[in-house]
Amino acid sequence: MTRVAAVDCGTNSIRLLVADADPATGELVELDRRMTIVRLGQGVDRTGRLAPEALERTFAACREYAAVIKEHGAERIRFVATSASRDAENRDEFVRGVLDILGVEPEVISGDREAAFSFTGATKELKGRADLAKPYLVVDIGGGSTEFVVGDDEVRGARSVDIGCVRLTERHLVRDGVVVDPPGPEQIAAIRADIEAALDLAERSVPLREAHTLVGLAGSVTTLSAIAQDLPAYDSAAIHHSRIPYDRVRAITEWLLRSTHAEREAVPSMHPGRVDVIAAGALVLLSIMDRIGAAEVVVSEHDILDGIAWSVA
Repeated sequence: MTRVAAVDCGTNSIRLLVADADPATGELVELDRRMTIVRLGQGVDRTGRLAPEALERTFAACREYAAVIKEHGAERIRFVATSASRDAENRDEFVRGVLDILGVEPEVISGDREAAFSFTGATKELKGRADLAKPYLVVDIGGGSTEFVVGDDEVRGARSVDIGCVRLTERHLVRDGVVVDPPGPEQIAAIRADIEAALDLAERSVPLREAHTLVGLAGSVTTLSAIAQDLPAYDSAAIHHSRIPYDRVRAITEWLLRSTHAEREAVPSMHPGRVDVIAAGALVLLSIMDRIGAAEVVVSEHDILDGIAWSVA
């Protein structure tokens, strides 16, 4: 066993996994998994830069994670940064800050590499499941981008496109610094147009419609599962490998799009950092299901973070 620490820093959240990994047996024993909403991508789509307050929120989370990693005595650390830091002009400032705090340089990876990590993390446990036919389409709906990977035992195609719950919300639902709540038909149509254009782009290199099982990752999808199950609180065990039928995804998405901030905030399983962006994320998932004709989505709590951990081991 090798004790590893994996950090995934995205547009909306930063997450940590400390685990004991045994590549020989394929066993990954989770010791600590946590998530903090830092909204690193705040304003990046508009300004092209990481905001000072967003950097400070992220560095504060890094300091907390450094203490956890030290407490568990992880032998190896890998820090992967995704969409927001790829797009930012001042990403060197971000890199220096992480290096000072954690002693490891963040790897600002490509969208395709991000997609490959997500696929490994999401599908390692699914192999051998007779009820889930291959190939899989793994969809990781993040804050700034969405990754698509089709594969069975190996990846057949992967693509990252710039549609994410934060990016779409800031682009179409923010007026004078305030989120339009609820959005009107014009705003929803604009989001749909962006999503459809991105799906067209993804289909140029990834055979989306060849997949037999849709696997959904990240906070928008896991929160939809919690809502679908009417959970009294966020419950990772109940969410992991749950299945949401298409009609339920559509009904929840339609409700989110017409709900107010207060109504979404009152959902017991809703993280406060997702209240303003969950509707856009849900619409991405629904549009993907429409595009490929998926009858359901299999929800995974294991994702890019687990893929990063395996890469370290």
